[in-house]
Amino acid sequence: MYDIATIVQGYAQGYFLMADEDNGLGWYGSRDRTLIPLNDRFHYPKSLRRVLNQERFSVAINRDFKSVVASCADRETTWISPELKEIYWELYQAGWAYSFETWQGDELAGGILGIVIGGAFIGESMFYHIPEGSKVAMVKLVERLRERQFVLFDAQMMNPHLERFGAYRINDDEYQVLLEKALLQRCSLDN
Repeated sequence: MYDIATIVQGYAQGYFLMADEDNGLGWYGSRDRTLIPLNDRFHYPKSLRRVLNQERFSVAINRDFKSVVASCADRETTWISPELKEIYWELYQAGWAYSFETWQGDELAGGILGIVIGGAFIGESMFYHIPEGSKVAMVKLVERLRERQFVLFDAQMMNPHLERFGAYRINDDEYQVLLEKALLQRCSLDN
């Protein structure tokens, strides 16, 4: 058992958990953070619009949380250690961690793993098994966060994939102001 309140407090202060090469778990911060815009700065490729219009994927929340965590960790180098998988499971059981999933029939297509605190969605990782699965999850998650009046979608670190969706960086001071505002909100992802 982990001290879930302390872990949630760490995220609420702007830190995030990662395992190093030896699976040692530690808290990390960053001088700048990558955010996914929840306004009209969010965009996606036209080719993805066709996929969305075809409705090839259905969306679910926490339908198969453990498989999403396992899929996020299933790569050559990962910062999601066995211990961190256990922590995510306990955060999930306590109502803090979520998997936002896309499905094609009975097959898990893609998903995003995140922590929800107030009006902040802190994205931990994403994956896909079926091409476009994680991209559709991103679009549908942003729609959901907008509907639920979330303030912040923290993607932590920039990569080319996120850049295509309009992700942008802010410095830690700006991030802390937004995070503080988000923590005052009472938002729900799943009901």
